[in-house]
Amino acid sequence: MESKTAEQRSLDYRNAMSQLAGAVNIVTTDGPEGRAGFAATAVCSVSDNPPTLLVCLNKNSSTYRFVVGNGVISVNTLSADQEPLSNLFGGKTPTDMRFAAGEWKTLETGSPVLAGALCSFDCRIRTIHDGGTHDILVCDVLETVAGEGEEALIYFKRGYRQL
Repeated sequence: MESKTAEQRSLDYRNAMSQLAGAVNIVTTDGPEGRAGFAATAVCSVSDNPPTLLVCLNKNSSTYRFVVGNGVISVNTLSADQEPLSNLFGGKTPTDMRFAAGEWKTLETGSPVLAGALCSFDCRIRTIHDGGTHDILVCDVLETVAGEGEEALIYFKRGYRQL
């Protein structure tokens, strides 16, 4: 049997990962480096004692220096009707246009928290670990907000779904 190239293994991996459904989140930051945000499905609970979550961030992302430099984030889980925001934050839209599309407030860290999100987690980044093309941010959750939404926005098989 012929062994696969690294490129083929990466493609196989991406195809398999498209089968893994994930909640759609807008991750935001604000502080000395400035305001920024990006769309992410690579968000996961780590522990409830102390409240901790992780976020994976591409090292080549335009938001990388803002997130790492500020050391704080807010993770906002989108409801089904917030799909247009995911498209804005997932593309090349300028930062001011991204944030103009939503209603935002701040909590303890000063990172933007999205009104109408299913839930939001205001976090301080505790540690950053190398994950290849991405860094893994382990974050202490300082404050949470539970929204009123009923339907979640999910990304599955390279497309949006509602749950």
